[in-house]
Amino acid sequence: MKEFNHLVLVRHGQSEWNAKNLFTGWKDPDLTKLGIDEAEKGGELLIEKQISFDVLYTSVLIRSINTAQIILEKIGQEQIPTFRDEALNERNYGHLAGLNKDDARKKWGEEQVHIWRRSFDVPPPGGESLKNTGERVMPYYKKEIAPKIAAGKNVLVVAHGNSLRSLIKEIDKISDQEIVKLEIPTGAPIIYRYSKDEQAFIKD
Repeated sequence: MKEFNHLVLVRHGQSEWNAKNLFTGWKDPDLTKLGIDEAEKGGELLIEKQISFDVLYTSVLIRSINTAQIILEKIGQEQIPTFRDEALNERNYGHLAGLNKDDARKKWGEEQVHIWRRSFDVPPPGGESLKNTGERVMPYYKKEIAPKIAAGKNVLVVAHGNSLRSLIKEIDKISDQEIVKLEIPTGAPIIYRYSKDEQAFIKD
């Protein structure tokens, strides 16, 4: 019988700036009531999976940290080792951060804002592209997280839409063109089983 361990990815629950339609990036708003509910729902889904986690990784942003804490409380695993690193932060939106998305479209034009949001390698002014985000996420993943998975540990990562896109791009071998179309719902666990025998991930 094959032996599996797990990697679980969760995007933080709705933040106060998500609710206001603002570009957030490295800014640090907390969760809304809906965001808290989403995190609790994510924890409830993980209870059903009965995964005993060995380690947690989050970004240094409060919406990620609090989502993770709510999930751990829900599944009764608050004491697991936790690591926080800005390598897992959301994409830096630079000069767009704090702006209403509709106001940004009025200022720069809908087409330009769409390019900044949905191209793989065109960053907004003063910020990062998805490609740039991956260039900081993946070295951290390969150095800190991947060895834990390879050693048979169950790993929980609570982060952000674009930092998780960077991980999923690598795990699922998604092209530059297709990864920008991937929507990651807030608070919903994405569960992978890892086969040590095959050294491969299987989406649960």
